[in-house]
Amino acid sequence: MPRTLFDKIWEQHRVTTLDTGEDLIAIDRVFLHERTGSVALKSIVGSGRKVRRPDRVFCTMDHVVSNAADRDRNSARAPGGDIFITATRAAARETGIHLIDVLDADQGIIHVISPELGIAQPGLTLVCPDSHTCSQGALGALATGIGSTDAEHAMVTGTLRIRKPPQMRITVSGKLAKSVTAKDLALHIIKTFGAAGAKRCMVEYAGPAIEALSIEERLTLCNMAVEFAAFSAVIAPDETTFDYLKGKRFAPDARWDAALSHWKTLYSDDDAGFDYDYEIDSADIRPTVTWGTSPAQAAGLEDVIPAGTDSNQRAMEYMGLKPGTVLNSIGIEGAFIGSCTNSRISDLRLAADILRNRKVADGVRAICVPGSTAVRRQAGEEGLDAIFKAAGFEWGTAGCALCFYAGGETFAPGTRVISSTNRNFEGRQGPGVRTHLASPAIVAASAVAGRICAPGELPDVA
Repeated sequence: MPRTLFDKIWEQHRVTTLDTGEDLIAIDRVFLHERTGSVALKSIVGSGRKVRRPDRVFCTMDHVVSNAADRDRNSARAPGGDIFITATRAAARETGIHLIDVLDADQGIIHVISPELGIAQPGLTLVCPDSHTCSQGALGALATGIGSTDAEHAMVTGTLRIRKPPQMRITVSGKLAKSVTAKDLALHIIKTFGAAGAKRCMVEYAGPAIEALSIEERLTLCNMAVEFAAFSAVIAPDETTFDYLKGKRFAPDARWDAALSHWKTLYSDDDAGFDYDYEIDSADIRPTVTWGTSPAQAAGLEDVIPAGTDSNQRAMEYMGLKPGTVLNSIGIEGAFIGSCTNSRISDLRLAADILRNRKVADGVRAICVPGSTAVRRQAGEEGLDAIFKAAGFEWGTAGCALCFYAGGETFAPGTRVISSTNRNFEGRQGPGVRTHLASPAIVAASAVAGRICAPGELPDVA
């Protein structure tokens, strides 16, 4: 019987089917961060239980860690955040799991460093108390976000009770235009089908346009599956995946040939059945930016804001906009490049190419925070940091930073910010902050123009 990629991974990890209709699924990797790690780990210690396989549990400091260049091992960007950091550090050491601490060379955002280190691999099950764990499906893993209690259960037993979700395939035909990024593709999909369009399915992205994406672009696309209301997302591993993983710290070494042989079986069979099956033509996708308070409220830069529903009206009231406004006429006061969506080295290279020999517009506060210490280090080696700083960007140290408001420093209420992040609901980046989601290329160009702007609209520089 033909099986999907998801079917194959699910069946390989199913321990048993329970009377409730749920399956008991074996969990290969658990990842934690400092906002949730101490909760789950301290509960395990307090109950007298033990982490079943400490070598398969990883924890980093990313959510509330300071992004200042002079941060120390306990520095936090949120008031009281140092308590999360110190408590998580102590609990991680007590339980013997892998700890990637604040000043470590590998520190960074979970969904950036997990692929960097080869922790996420094709065919593995990986869970984390973070909704954007779906990012790592880009490597052909079954990766999904869970709660802290489930994380505790997974660490102690190596399993989780999960009801198998329905499946959806989205095939992207053709070839993306040179000006279109994976972020534009993600926003186009959500705009087309709606913020609830994935119907809690496991979504498989397929087709020629997907196969042509780099791993970092695939990570961006899968990252926003949760904004699409998916259970998770997955892309079949291929030579691009295998080349990316080879030689990484936690990737198979002596077992590489055996792993590769298994990975090459991980694809959806011809005639495999999906509950929903859609196709998108690459020719229909343009550089895209959001105008409202949902990723689904998005349009091309030369389009106008639509009138219509009550939700549109509420979004426009919060965003301070009116129907009929052309998106690339909207002025901005803030620009942010970072987050688990778009803070990898390819994102920074793309933005730096636009910022080279240009300056951020007067009145715009622009910030870039690399997604990992390794990315920040590589950006320094390539001179990208100097380009950002010369253009007028603040240059931070690795972490989630201004993707979400955790108290402490942020943009002032009412500030209109163009951001490479994944969420734009009311107050996401701070009380009253108005967030427009876009690719790093559009964020960089907009910072220079002082308004929402495509790179091609900027005048040439010498």
